[in-house]
Amino acid sequence: MTHKLFCFPYAGGGASFYRAWPDTGLHGFEVRPVQLPGREELFIEPFHADVAAAADDLTGKIARSLGPSDQVSLFGHSFGAVLAFEVARRLVDFRPPLHLVVSGSANPVTPLPREAADLDDDQFVARVEKLAGYTHPALADPDLRDIVLPALRHDVALHESYVAQDLRPIPVPITVVRGADDHIVSRQDCEEWAVATSDRCDQVELPGGHMYLVDDPSALFDLLRRVSAGSLL
Repeated sequence: MTHKLFCFPYAGGGASFYRAWPDTGLHGFEVRPVQLPGREELFIEPFHADVAAAADDLTGKIARSLGPSDQVSLFGHSFGAVLAFEVARRLVDFRPPLHLVVSGSANPVTPLPREAADLDDDQFVARVEKLAGYTHPALADPDLRDIVLPALRHDVALHESYVAQDLRPIPVPITVVRGADDHIVSRQDCEEWAVATSDRCDQVELPGGHMYLVDDPSALFDLLRRVSAGSLL
């Protein structure tokens, strides 16, 4: 029996971010990075039309990757959190996830303000960097920016247009994580994730801002180990 942690990237990100995780001492999980189309090895594949289409596609891929006795948990940060939630809903009737860990995201039933998707490239990059408190290194290089920007734009547009269509709570425990200095996602935002589950919903703050897991993921690794061991509290 293997406990697989499927990890969903933040806007513009790819699976490569999570591919370093298995060697960090993350005991209890087999980390499975989720790759989205339009980036890295799937660069030539078309983007998903919306969050629902993305969740349908990713759920199918995850389901086909599971062995008969595999257990599943899901983790997603920011845009990846709503993807993970939608996939968790779709997996309930096939292989109910043991746990859903959502990070850096408001609850899925409250629409985001449309703050970035309609801006021109320079304004868009400046706005996203201000919102996230993080500058993607590739955006400073004109050649790399042309590669990274389409995926980032697409993901932000999907995230800003997303509201959960199915409002029924899922029977999966949820742990909601935010950086203590996150100026985008508030404590109240985290508490409101309770509407998304009929099971327990825990809120945890870790050191750092919105992109705390990029700056120093060690506290997150410790949290995930405790979730895996069933000793969160």
